[in-house]
Amino acid sequence: MKERKISFGVRISEDLVKELDKIVDESEYLDVSRSEVVEAILLAYFKSNVDHEKRARELIIRKRKGKL
Repeated sequence: MKERKISFGVRISEDLVKELDKIVDESEYLDVSRSEVVEAILLAYFKSNVDHEKRARELIIRKRKGKL
């Protein structure tokens, strides 16, 4: 049985869109979409063995300070 999917909108910088599109273009043989790439990245992140709340907080702070 397929897992139920929920759609939601996100806003990301143009630089991230360019990087995302690069991955999509380089993965043409997989016929992959932006959404599928983002989902795979999120899945890998949440399946990793880290404190996700702490890591997300660190990344947000670094981004806001322009260090990311």
